[in-house]
Amino acid sequence: MLHKRFKTISEFHRFRGLPKPEHPLISVINLESIGSLPANEMSLVKDFYSIALKRDFKIKMKYGQQDFDFDEGVMFFMAPGQVLRLEVEFETPIKQSGWMLHVHPDFLWNTALAKHIKDYEYFDYSVNEALFLSEKEENIISGIMQNIQQEYQSNIDNFSQDVIIAQLELLLTYSQRFYQRQFITRRITNHKILAALEETLTKYFDSEQLINEGLPTVQYIAGELNISPNYLGEVLKMLTGQSTQHHIHDRLIEKAKEKLSTSDLTVSEIAYELGFVHPQSFSRLFKSKTTVSPAKFRQSFN
Repeated sequence: MLHKRFKTISEFHRFRGLPKPEHPLISVINLESIGSLPANEMSLVKDFYSIALKRDFKIKMKYGQQDFDFDEGVMFFMAPGQVLRLEVEFETPIKQSGWMLHVHPDFLWNTALAKHIKDYEYFDYSVNEALFLSEKEENIISGIMQNIQQEYQSNIDNFSQDVIIAQLELLLTYSQRFYQRQFITRRITNHKILAALEETLTKYFDSEQLINEGLPTVQYIAGELNISPNYLGEVLKMLTGQSTQHHIHDRLIEKAKEKLSTSDLTVSEIAYELGFVHPQSFSRLFKSKTTVSPAKFRQSFN
């Protein structure tokens, strides 16, 4: 598997054979101008925000805990440091369309958006569905993308950043609205349980509980969701084919991958932050899930 980490937007442009971006901290890419990737399996990490609207993009993608098939027009969001796995099945050129927006965190520095961009939950792994847009919604998003592209390609002046930030906030707000519409039109009880499970795990993994109490048990998670452990297990088996314990472990491994690929912490320090008393236990679990040791996984990014 090919592993790539992009610290700058320019690095990503070079990787995809694109011209140098007009601005080092932001770029808008019309996907019709991008050639196909070679048939391969690859893992990508970007140190900047990525928002994409894609159509006819025949690549299997694993984003967080969820597999997506982009044969239809969908929108997805990635925060800096997230791991995206691609499975490219075709090497011949494939027609695709849509937009991709990259924004480096430095572009948001000292703005209100920098403080609340993490409030948009669809940037987080807890969001388990891509955003499927209607034709009208897609036209709105495409229009905003084009506005941002036109602004950043124009001569930079004292208002450029403010205008782009305003357009970006508009795009994020519309995306929030469209997600709410999708939750209403696809309101299925079992998917609501899965979303609640993801939220519960996210809060647990981002708090001191992981260090102080170790991995959450199935009983604890079921209690937080106000359902029985057996019922939770049946729901997850139907939706994901996995047990609750496997789901918890998979989330832990994704968290470990993020830390291994985006931090300088030692494997022992990461094991401690993930609630393990003995680093060897963490290494055994990591290898059982990924077939490689934590150290070997980290080496693939260097």
